[in-house]
Amino acid sequence: MRNLEQQLVQYALYHRDNRNIKTHLVGVPLIVFSVIILTFFPLFALEGVTVTLAMLLIALVSGYYFYLSLTIGLIMTLLLVTGYMGAHAIYHMMPSNMPTGWEFYSIGIGFFVVGWVFQFIGHYFEGKKPAFVDDLIGLLIGPLFVLTDVLFKLGFLKELEDKIIKQAGAYRN
Repeated sequence: MRNLEQQLVQYALYHRDNRNIKTHLVGVPLIVFSVIILTFFPLFALEGVTVTLAMLLIALVSGYYFYLSLTIGLIMTLLLVTGYMGAHAIYHMMPSNMPTGWEFYSIGIGFFVVGWVFQFIGHYFEGKKPAFVDDLIGLLIGPLFVLTDVLFKLGFLKELEDKIIKQAGAYRN
């Protein structure tokens, strides 16, 4: 299994254009939040807590992120849990007379579509297909790439950024 640096380098090979990276800063969080919303349905109750598919997915993905990096795994887990709490708040703001939850899930569908529009616009600028087309793990690495890009811009993880640039190439305008 590839380590964090290897995963980010592989993903970065598809993301060197700054316009593409900027669209990912919007698109990836929208897609992640949409997946949380679209999987926010109960599976079972455990000790009075309703366990949703979103909870299980967050736990599994967080485990993988912790495997790659304890620090970045912790940050990603906090972001995912924050997204879950946001989905929970939206769900409980929906009218109670809507038994199917259509309005709630339509929000998730809307975010999903808008997020992917941003992604494909970015890849138009890049001139390359999305990374997940060649390796499905790219769907999990995209959020890490966005997070690390933000951390790089804030001046953190400079050594990791330098290694990625050395292997994947410089950013393009």
